Amino acid sequence: MERPNAWKGYGEKDLAQLTEFCEGYRKFISENKTERECCSTAIELAEAHGYRPLEEAVKAGEKLSAGDKVYASVRGKSLMLTELGTEPLEQGVNILGAHIDSPRLDVKQNPLEERNDIATLDTHYYGGVKTYQWATLPLAIHGVVAKKDGSVIKVVIGEDPSDPVFCVSDLLPHLAREQMQKKASELIEGELLDVIVGNRPRAASDGAEKDQDKEAVKATVLDILAEKYDITEEDLLSAELEIVPAGQARDMGLDRSMILGYGQDDRSCAYPSLLAQLACEAPKRTAVTILVDKEEIGSRGATSMSSRFFEDVMAELIEAAGQGTPLALRRCLERSRMLSSDVSAAFDPNYSSVFEAKNSCFLGRGLTFNKYTGGSGKSGSNDADAEYVALIRRVMDDADVRFQTAELGRVDAGGGGTIAYILATYGMNVIDSGIGVLSMHSPWEVTSKADIWEAYKGYCAFLALE
Repeated sequence: MERPNAWKGYGEKDLAQLTEFCEGYRKFISENKTERECCSTAIELAEAHGYRPLEEAVKAGEKLSAGDKVYASVRGKSLMLTELGTEPLEQGVNILGAHIDSPRLDVKQNPLEERNDIATLDTHYYGGVKTYQWATLPLAIHGVVAKKDGSVIKVVIGEDPSDPVFCVSDLLPHLAREQMQKKASELIEGELLDVIVGNRPRAASDGAEKDQDKEAVKATVLDILAEKYDITEEDLLSAELEIVPAGQARDMGLDRSMILGYGQDDRSCAYPSLLAQLACEAPKRTAVTILVDKEEIGSRGATSMSSRFFEDVMAELIEAAGQGTPLALRRCLERSRMLSSDVSAAFDPNYSSVFEAKNSCFLGRGLTFNKYTGGSGKSGSNDADAEYVALIRRVMDDADVRFQTAELGRVDAGGGGTIAYILATYGMNVIDSGIGVLSMHSPWEVTSKADIWEAYKGYCAFLALE
């Protein structure tokens, strides 16, 4: 049952729509490289489409009804969008869920140091990364610095063409005999992921050499932070600064069929989910899209899918809609349907030994569905039941959505999971879906524009499901 390449079925109109949609996607991932940035931009887009804060409606004592559009955010890192349908919430809702965090380097709380006239920021890698991939790349700094007076300073350095960039150094081949004998996981140890931020010492005051700072390069860096951002070294204790690849996502291939960019796990699913939610019109079943944080580190913490955020917002919605009964929330959650949207490993002919071709996804063959994920023995997996898979097949076929099915590599090769199992604890129908990616979790990942377009079409069809 080999699935056809989606490109073969496109006419001129399809190609024009695909190109326009993917250009918006490319711009989105270029400009939003952190969970905070994704959340903020998503809120801006939602408000432009008539969404308003749920909190405001609750405080005003408003009764929500079919067609109302509201959103709720957690600490500016996770977001839930809802358009109320005509059916009672107790009958369940249709949910799209994706995560907006991505593997990266996080700046430590006490990061700045100087060694041998080089100033660096110490980092702690976030999520599953191959550490050696992060050396010698142009890097940017994104994030916020929270000050004691309550102000929060946004920081983006390295994206504007006039900005400086940063990097992690590596050893020259001439002196790397010992390094090259190491396992890949040891080539660059986590503690060596120091980001170089300066080399120019502060000038001696009044020309007196004795007044030169002992850590003069570090002093220069602190002077710049103070002058440009009003940030002191102490302020870094309450900062969230992320080190990400610098530069825009780019069209890839002579045919421009692919996109090369950072953070496509999982923004390649988050963006189509968001746009599908915004395009939803007068649904019968309430349409919900969740964009969450912390998936890459096991969905732990207040902004993750494991928090009570989703359940609490659903309870608020049911109450605000005047449908609150002791069992309404439980019935709603159990009767809901979800697409847990996360990327999958696309078949890579260079590394074919870790894939089982019949049960792999391929670039350009459409939206991917994983009945189950997990590791060896399906460990840590949600396993969608056959009836739900059949329903999804019907919905996609009826909407002329190209799709494929896949597992995450050969049975004994490894594995991984998504947020699907968390939502499944409520008893709702959940299946993993998403987009095939080459070089997943690397600084620069590869996706097919056809798959992104088909994902958007599939998510629209799912939200309209009665």
